[in-house]
Amino acid sequence: MASQVSLKNACFAGLALATGTIFAAPAEAEFAVCNQSFDVINVAIAQLVDGQFSTEGWWTIGTNQCANVIKQELTNRYIYVYATDVFGQPILDGSVSMCIGAKAFEIEGIENCWERGHRAAMFHEVDTQATVRWTLFITPRGGG
Repeated sequence: MASQVSLKNACFAGLALATGTIFAAPAEAEFAVCNQSFDVINVAIAQLVDGQFSTEGWWTIGTNQCANVIKQELTNRYIYVYATDVFGQPILDGSVSMCIGAKAFEIEGIENCWERGHRAAMFHEVDTQATVRWTLFITPRGGG
């Protein structure tokens, strides 16, 4: 099932408490991905590390679950996310080509993916607005 991204700063918890709605916040996450779609998703992330892009995956996130994908405070304004459904079909619109692996991976560099034994995938750019904590919500198309 196709999904879209709903970006919200992790500071939503204060609003939730004010309205009487309780959300389970990811414990100590500095960048979390929450799956609000109707399918299990697989997620990979990328960010700049020492001036070079580094990609890492996979996190499998069930429906109405979150995964803490970066545990330390964010130092990059932009984090890149690639997400697929259980059939391997991308569910986010991506604009930046980076490398992924078929199984758990950590890859330095985004060039020559195929020649280095990896696959290229289009990652979605998330602007964290230079905050140290961010939560990305992946929701079904139409905001449902």
